[in-house]
Amino acid sequence: MSELVISDLRASVGDKEILRGVSLTVRSGEVHAVMGPNGSGKSTLSHVITGRPGYTVTGGSVHLDGVDLLALPAWERAHAGLFLAMQYPTEVPGVSLESMLVESAVAAGRDASAVASAIRSEADQIGFDASLIDRPLNVDLSGGEKKRNETIQLAVLQPRIAILDEIDSGLDVDAMRAVTRRIESATNDTEPLGVLAITHYRRLFDELEPDHVHVFADGTIQKTGGPELAEELERTGYAEWVDPDATVETASAFDNPFGDTTFADALNLHEG
Repeated sequence: MSELVISDLRASVGDKEILRGVSLTVRSGEVHAVMGPNGSGKSTLSHVITGRPGYTVTGGSVHLDGVDLLALPAWERAHAGLFLAMQYPTEVPGVSLESMLVESAVAAGRDASAVASAIRSEADQIGFDASLIDRPLNVDLSGGEKKRNETIQLAVLQPRIAILDEIDSGLDVDAMRAVTRRIESATNDTEPLGVLAITHYRRLFDELEPDHVHVFADGTIQKTGGPELAEELERTGYAEWVDPDATVETASAFDNPFGDTTFADALNLHEG
């Protein structure tokens, strides 16, 4: 069983503090929902945990099964068992989904011979058009197709902990159901997946059942409850925790999620 432990995590962009002491533990088989208004720091949390450039960690720690993730480059965090389903999946011209996953398997010391059949099986399971498998990664795909593509990667790589950064963004009802059912299934595998799901909306949890729901605002967790808290937030919104004078966080300064890493490192960002 695996455990992602985030303790009093603090991080800044320039001289602006975004994360202001985040503590959270995600274990195998658990689904933690992080819900909050725009600009609260939710995506920053996912970026800092997974090692995206542009952020300065000013305090706290993040450990996965005892491994200090903050001491590692992004690709080594992926090797340790971390996976990020990005809010805006990156297009990689010239590299197919299969090529990327084969290279990831080889880099992780796993048997790559079954990758092709696993991709096709997963694509069929979530309704991803097989004709898109050989297309350059995410190039000319719709938002929903990109999110299905991310789900295939997650299923084939079998990470220990997955961070879903607004995976519901751009999904229609059918795609939402297919993606969340597959992720929910992974939380019940023999080696169950732990999930940290960042979202604005309760609809993500029609199929993906949260064990814990956290209200995230002003750079930290303000309130924690069970699934009923997601229902409450759907009714009441986030006005209680919104500072009208706060500056909305933005990723526009970091359009390249791989920063100055090499292409080989970029491929390894998704390894399990």
